[in-house]
Amino acid sequence: MEEAVFIMRAHRSTLPRLYYSETVETKSMRVARRISASFKDIPGGQILGATTDYTHRLLDFELMEETKETFAAKRQEYENRMANVPVEEKMSVYPKVVDYLREEGLFQPYKNDDRAPFDITMKSIQFPAPRSARLQTLTRGQTGAVTALGYASLRGYGQVHPTVGEVRIGHVPLVVSHPNEPSDDLNDHYYIGEVEVSEVESFVPVKRKDENNNEVLDFELGYGICYGQNETKAIAMSILDQCLDHPEAPFPTHDEEFVLLHIDSVEASGFISHLKLPHYVTFQSKLDSVREVRKGVSPS
Repeated sequence: MEEAVFIMRAHRSTLPRLYYSETVETKSMRVARRISASFKDIPGGQILGATTDYTHRLLDFELMEETKETFAAKRQEYENRMANVPVEEKMSVYPKVVDYLREEGLFQPYKNDDRAPFDITMKSIQFPAPRSARLQTLTRGQTGAVTALGYASLRGYGQVHPTVGEVRIGHVPLVVSHPNEPSDDLNDHYYIGEVEVSEVESFVPVKRKDENNNEVLDFELGYGICYGQNETKAIAMSILDQCLDHPEAPFPTHDEEFVLLHIDSVEASGFISHLKLPHYVTFQSKLDSVREVRKGVSPS
Protein backbone atom coordinates (compact mmCIF):
# COMPACT_ATOMS: atom_id res chain seq x y z
CA MET A 1 0.00 0.00 0.00
CA GLU A 2 2.73 2.45 0.97
CA GLU A 3 4.64 1.68 -2.24
CA ALA A 4 1.50 2.31 -4.31
CA VAL A 5 0.93 5.63 -2.53
CA PHE A 6 4.56 6.64 -3.12
CA ILE A 7 4.36 5.83 -6.85
CA MET A 8 1.09 7.72 -7.24
CA ARG A 9 2.50 10.80 -5.50
CA ALA A 10 5.62 10.68 -7.66
CA HIS A 11 3.53 10.42 -10.83
CA ARG A 12 1.26 13.27 -9.74
CA SER A 13 4.27 15.52 -9.18
CA THR A 14 5.09 15.24 -12.91
CA LEU A 15 1.65 16.41 -14.05
CA PRO A 16 0.74 20.03 -14.71
CA ARG A 17 -1.76 21.62 -12.34
CA LEU A 18 -4.28 23.08 -14.79
CA TYR A 19 -7.30 23.75 -12.60
CA TYR A 20 -8.44 23.92 -9.02
CA SER A 21 -11.96 22.74 -8.29
CA GLU A 22 -14.33 25.17 -6.65
CA THR A 23 -15.01 24.82 -2.93
CA VAL A 24 -17.33 21.88 -2.31
CA GLU A 25 -20.39 22.58 -0.19
CA THR A 26 -21.15 19.24 1.47
CA LYS A 27 -24.76 20.25 2.03
CA SER A 28 -25.18 19.32 -1.64
CA MET A 29 -23.96 15.77 -0.94
CA ARG A 30 -26.02 13.00 -2.54
CA VAL A 31 -26.42 11.05 0.70
CA ALA A 32 -26.39 7.25 0.86
CA ARG A 33 -25.95 6.91 4.62
CA ARG A 34 -26.66 9.35 7.42
CA ILE A 35 -26.71 8.65 11.15
CA SER A 36 -26.52 10.63 14.37
CA ALA A 37 -25.43 9.38 17.77
CA SER A 38 -26.61 12.62 19.40
CA PHE A 39 -30.30 12.59 18.45
CA LYS A 40 -32.79 9.83 17.86
CA ASP A 41 -34.77 11.97 15.42
CA ILE A 42 -32.99 14.38 13.08
CA PRO A 43 -34.48 16.56 10.34
CA GLY A 44 -34.73 14.41 7.24
CA GLY A 45 -34.40 11.21 9.25
CA GLN A 46 -31.60 8.73 9.81
CA ILE A 47 -30.52 6.58 6.88
CA LEU A 48 -28.67 3.41 7.83
CA GLY A 49 -27.69 2.49 4.29
CA ALA A 50 -25.56 -0.58 3.67
CA THR A 51 -24.04 -1.39 7.04
CA THR A 52 -23.50 -4.13 9.60
CA ASP A 53 -23.32 -1.67 12.48
CA TYR A 54 -26.65 -2.71 13.94
CA THR A 55 -26.63 -6.43 13.13
CA HIS A 56 -27.06 -7.38 16.79
CA ARG A 57 -29.31 -4.47 17.71
CA LEU A 58 -32.96 -4.85 16.81
CA LEU A 59 -34.23 -1.30 16.31
CA ASP A 60 -37.81 -2.19 15.38
CA PHE A 61 -39.20 -5.06 17.45
CA GLU A 62 -42.06 -5.55 14.99
CA LEU A 63 -39.45 -7.03 12.67
CA MET A 64 -39.37 -10.12 14.90
CA GLU A 65 -42.74 -11.09 13.41
CA GLU A 66 -41.88 -10.08 9.85
CA THR A 67 -42.41 -12.61 7.06
CA LYS A 68 -41.63 -12.57 3.35
CA GLU A 69 -45.25 -11.68 2.65
CA THR A 70 -45.36 -8.70 5.05
CA PHE A 71 -41.99 -7.46 3.73
CA ALA A 72 -43.23 -7.66 0.13
CA ALA A 73 -46.38 -5.75 1.10
CA LYS A 74 -44.38 -2.99 2.81
CA ARG A 75 -42.06 -2.70 -0.17
CA GLN A 76 -44.96 -2.44 -2.59
CA GLU A 77 -46.56 0.24 -0.41
CA TYR A 78 -43.29 2.21 -0.39
CA GLU A 79 -42.88 1.96 -4.17
CA ASN A 80 -46.48 3.10 -4.71
CA ARG A 81 -45.93 6.07 -2.41
CA MET A 82 -42.67 7.08 -4.08
CA ALA A 83 -44.24 6.84 -7.54
CA ASN A 84 -46.34 9.90 -6.70
CA VAL A 85 -43.48 11.97 -5.26
CA PRO A 86 -42.11 14.72 -7.55
CA VAL A 87 -38.60 14.06 -8.88
CA GLU A 88 -37.09 17.08 -7.11
CA GLU A 89 -38.29 15.72 -3.76
CA LYS A 90 -36.64 12.35 -4.35
CA MET A 91 -33.16 13.86 -4.33
CA SER A 92 -31.11 12.56 -1.42
CA VAL A 93 -29.93 15.96 -0.18
CA TYR A 94 -30.33 16.59 3.55
CA PRO A 95 -29.74 19.50 5.94
CA LYS A 96 -26.87 19.52 8.44
CA VAL A 97 -27.74 18.66 12.04
CA VAL A 98 -25.35 21.28 13.41
CA ASP A 99 -27.20 24.06 11.54
CA TYR A 100 -30.24 23.56 13.75
CA LEU A 101 -28.11 23.77 16.87
CA ARG A 102 -26.52 26.97 15.57
CA GLU A 103 -29.99 28.44 15.13
CA GLU A 104 -30.57 27.78 18.85
CA GLY A 105 -27.31 29.54 19.69
CA LEU A 106 -25.74 26.34 21.05
CA PHE A 107 -22.77 26.56 18.68
CA GLN A 108 -20.82 29.69 17.94
CA PRO A 109 -21.06 30.92 14.34
CA TYR A 110 -17.79 31.49 12.48
CA LYS A 111 -17.02 33.72 9.56
CA ASN A 112 -15.97 32.02 6.37
CA ASP A 113 -12.22 31.96 5.87
CA ASP A 114 -11.91 32.86 2.20
CA ARG A 115 -8.13 32.70 2.09
CA ALA A 116 -6.67 30.27 -0.43
CA PRO A 117 -6.12 26.94 1.33
CA PHE A 118 -2.62 25.67 1.97
CA ASP A 119 -1.75 22.94 -0.57
CA ILE A 120 0.31 20.21 1.09
CA THR A 121 0.92 18.54 -2.29
CA MET A 122 2.76 21.62 -3.56
CA LYS A 123 4.43 23.03 -0.43
CA SER A 124 6.11 21.46 2.58
CA ILE A 125 4.11 21.88 5.74
CA GLN A 126 5.52 24.30 8.31
CA PHE A 127 4.59 24.88 11.93
CA PRO A 128 2.45 26.38 13.22
CA ALA A 129 0.28 25.08 10.39
CA PRO A 130 -2.98 26.68 9.22
CA ARG A 131 -6.11 24.62 9.78
CA SER A 132 -6.44 23.90 6.05
CA ALA A 133 -3.03 22.21 6.12
CA ARG A 134 -3.92 20.26 9.26
CA LEU A 135 -7.17 18.98 7.76
CA GLN A 136 -5.48 17.99 4.49
CA THR A 137 -2.77 16.09 6.34
CA LEU A 138 -5.31 14.30 8.54
CA THR A 139 -7.38 13.39 5.48
CA ARG A 140 -4.32 12.01 3.70
CA GLY A 141 -3.00 10.29 6.82
CA GLN A 142 -2.87 6.53 7.23
CA THR A 143 -6.17 5.22 8.59
CA GLY A 144 -4.52 3.11 11.29
CA ALA A 145 -2.35 5.96 12.53
CA VAL A 146 -5.19 8.49 12.60
CA THR A 147 -7.42 5.99 14.39
CA ALA A 148 -4.74 5.13 16.94
CA LEU A 149 -4.05 8.76 17.85
CA GLY A 150 -7.77 9.54 18.00
CA TYR A 151 -8.18 6.58 20.34
CA ALA A 152 -5.25 7.78 22.45
CA SER A 153 -6.98 11.11 22.97
CA LEU A 154 -10.29 9.41 23.67
CA ARG A 155 -8.96 7.11 26.37
CA GLY A 156 -6.94 9.60 28.38
CA TYR A 157 -4.33 11.71 26.55
CA GLY A 158 -6.50 14.78 26.58
CA GLN A 159 -9.75 12.87 27.12
CA VAL A 160 -11.56 14.49 24.23
CA HIS A 161 -14.78 12.50 24.31
CA PRO A 162 -17.14 13.80 21.63
CA THR A 163 -20.62 12.74 20.65
CA VAL A 164 -20.99 12.15 16.94
CA GLY A 165 -23.48 14.73 15.76
CA GLU A 166 -23.69 13.40 12.25
CA VAL A 167 -21.98 10.86 10.01
CA ARG A 168 -22.85 11.13 6.35
CA ILE A 169 -21.64 9.06 3.43
CA GLY A 170 -22.36 10.15 -0.10
CA HIS A 171 -21.15 11.73 -3.31
CA VAL A 172 -20.26 15.39 -3.72
CA PRO A 173 -20.06 17.13 -7.11
CA LEU A 174 -16.82 18.68 -8.35
CA VAL A 175 -16.88 21.73 -10.60
CA VAL A 176 -14.27 24.04 -12.10
CA SER A 177 -14.65 27.58 -13.36
CA HIS A 178 -13.53 28.81 -16.76
CA PRO A 179 -9.80 29.62 -16.55
CA ASN A 180 -10.23 32.94 -18.37
CA GLU A 181 -13.66 33.89 -17.08
CA PRO A 182 -13.90 33.07 -13.36
CA SER A 183 -17.38 33.42 -11.93
CA ASP A 184 -19.17 32.87 -8.62
CA ASP A 185 -22.29 31.75 -10.46
CA LEU A 186 -22.60 27.97 -10.29
CA ASN A 187 -24.35 27.97 -13.65
CA ASP A 188 -21.11 29.17 -15.24
CA HIS A 189 -19.04 26.30 -13.81
CA TYR A 190 -18.13 23.03 -15.50
CA TYR A 191 -19.14 19.79 -13.81
CA ILE A 192 -16.25 17.31 -13.98
CA GLY A 193 -17.53 14.46 -11.83
CA GLU A 194 -18.15 13.47 -8.24
CA VAL A 195 -16.32 11.69 -5.43
CA GLU A 196 -17.53 9.55 -2.54
CA VAL A 197 -16.65 10.92 0.89
CA SER A 198 -17.26 10.22 4.56
CA GLU A 199 -17.98 13.34 6.59
CA VAL A 200 -18.27 13.63 10.37
CA GLU A 201 -19.17 16.51 12.66
CA SER A 202 -18.55 15.71 16.33
CA PHE A 203 -19.81 17.70 19.30
CA VAL A 204 -17.09 18.12 21.92
CA PRO A 205 -18.09 19.37 25.40
CA VAL A 206 -15.73 22.03 26.79
CA LYS A 207 -15.74 24.27 29.84
CA ARG A 208 -15.57 28.04 29.46
CA LYS A 209 -15.77 31.12 31.62
CA ASP A 210 -18.85 33.30 31.20
CA GLU A 211 -19.02 37.07 31.65
CA ASN A 212 -19.27 36.55 35.42
CA ASN A 213 -16.18 34.33 35.41
CA ASN A 214 -18.31 31.30 36.20
CA GLU A 215 -17.43 27.97 34.64
CA VAL A 216 -20.09 26.87 32.15
CA LEU A 217 -20.43 23.97 29.74
CA ASP A 218 -20.18 24.69 26.03
CA PHE A 219 -19.65 22.77 22.80
CA GLU A 220 -17.03 22.87 20.08
CA LEU A 221 -17.13 21.18 16.71
CA GLY A 222 -14.63 18.59 15.51
CA TYR A 223 -14.59 17.96 11.77
CA GLY A 224 -13.46 15.00 9.70
CA ILE A 225 -13.75 14.13 6.03
CA CYS A 226 -12.00 11.53 3.88
CA TYR A 227 -12.46 9.71 0.60
CA GLY A 228 -14.66 6.62 0.29
CA GLN A 229 -16.63 5.02 3.10
CA ASN A 230 -14.22 5.19 5.99
CA GLU A 231 -16.27 6.29 8.97
CA THR A 232 -13.79 5.24 11.67
CA LYS A 233 -11.05 7.40 10.18
CA ALA A 234 -13.38 10.38 9.74
CA ILE A 235 -14.53 10.13 13.38
CA ALA A 236 -10.94 9.87 14.63
CA MET A 237 -10.02 12.84 12.42
CA SER A 238 -12.80 14.91 14.01
CA ILE A 239 -11.31 14.18 17.44
CA LEU A 240 -7.81 15.21 16.37
CA ASP A 241 -9.12 18.32 14.60
CA GLN A 242 -10.54 19.57 17.89
CA CYS A 243 -7.37 18.55 19.75
CA LEU A 244 -5.10 20.48 17.39
CA ASP A 245 -7.23 23.58 17.87
CA HIS A 246 -5.95 23.60 21.47
CA PRO A 247 -2.15 23.34 21.31
CA GLU A 248 -1.91 24.67 24.87
CA ALA A 249 -2.96 21.27 26.28
CA PRO A 250 0.02 19.23 27.56
CA PHE A 251 -0.71 16.07 25.58
CA PRO A 252 0.99 14.67 22.46
CA THR A 253 -2.36 14.45 20.65
CA HIS A 254 -2.56 18.26 20.88
CA ASP A 255 0.92 18.74 19.40
CA GLU A 256 0.45 19.33 15.67
CA GLU A 257 4.02 18.42 14.81
CA PHE A 258 3.75 15.12 16.70
CA VAL A 259 0.41 14.25 15.11
CA LEU A 260 0.86 15.46 11.54
CA LEU A 261 4.39 14.13 11.00
CA HIS A 262 3.61 10.63 12.29
CA ILE A 263 0.46 9.72 10.33
CA ASP A 264 1.93 9.79 6.82
CA SER A 265 2.29 6.22 5.55
CA VAL A 266 5.04 6.99 3.04
CA GLU A 267 7.28 8.86 5.47
CA ALA A 268 6.71 6.43 8.34
CA SER A 269 7.24 3.21 6.38
CA GLY A 270 10.16 4.70 4.46
CA PHE A 271 12.03 5.81 7.54
CA ILE A 272 11.48 2.51 9.34
CA SER A 273 12.40 0.44 6.27
CA HIS A 274 15.61 2.37 5.66
CA LEU A 275 17.03 0.64 8.75
CA LYS A 276 17.49 -2.45 6.56
CA LEU A 277 20.02 -0.60 4.42
CA PRO A 278 23.78 -0.92 5.16
CA HIS A 279 24.94 1.07 8.17
CA TYR A 280 28.35 -0.57 8.32
CA VAL A 281 30.49 2.53 8.74
CA THR A 282 28.41 4.25 11.42
CA PHE A 283 27.89 1.07 13.41
CA GLN A 284 31.57 0.11 13.26
CA SER A 285 32.44 3.58 14.51
CA LYS A 286 30.14 3.08 17.49
CA LEU A 287 31.60 -0.36 18.13
CA ASP A 288 35.13 1.09 18.15
CA SER A 289 34.06 3.71 20.68
CA VAL A 290 32.53 1.08 22.95
CA ARG A 291 35.63 -1.13 22.70
CA GLU A 292 37.91 1.77 23.61
CA VAL A 293 35.75 2.60 26.63
CA ARG A 294 35.72 -1.05 27.75
CA LYS A 295 39.52 -1.04 27.60
CA GLY A 296 39.57 1.96 29.86
CA VAL A 297 40.97 4.18 27.16
CA SER A 298 39.18 7.34 26.14
CA PRO A 299 38.10 7.22 22.48
CA SER A 300 40.21 9.39 20.22
